[in-house]
Amino acid sequence: MGQRQSKETPSYLNFDEGAYPWKPDIDYKKHPELYRVGKGEQGVLICEPYKSEIGKFWRFKTKDIAKESSSKIYELFLSYLKEKDFVGADMARKYLQMGFTRARRYANYKGGKKYDKDNQYALLEKGTGQQEKAEAATVFYEKWKQAESNEQYAQMKKAWKNKIG
Repeated sequence: MGQRQSKETPSYLNFDEGAYPWKPDIDYKKHPELYRVGKGEQGVLICEPYKSEIGKFWRFKTKDIAKESSSKIYELFLSYLKEKDFVGADMARKYLQMGFTRARRYANYKGGKKYDKDNQYALLEKGTGQQEKAEAATVFYEKWKQAESNEQYAQMKKAWKNKIG
């Protein structure tokens, strides 16, 4: 078995930093009006101070580490909701989602590498990853879905998207 060819390429190859709505030099706690929900995990590794507040707890090496990490991030999610801080809650939700997607990538691909940069970014063979990462992904998936199904969060997200985007 070798590599599979795909017309897909990594999104970071043609990344347009100027058009990206999230900026590293904005304090989104002071200027929440500049925050956009976006798709999936967009902005999660950029938006401060949330990146620093939440990111330090984000780990998925094993199932046990994922349990501890996702529980702490979910606690932060609930804390942000209690404070009526939608941006913080959405960022915490994004970290939970990213815990799932990154752990799944390591479960699916050896070393977490999806593309072969030395072969025109061909999609690598799936199924070569680590089983323990699949278990970690399941832990994060459950917390992510728990966050997304939170009624207060859902209402805040709908209102935010209607008002700000």
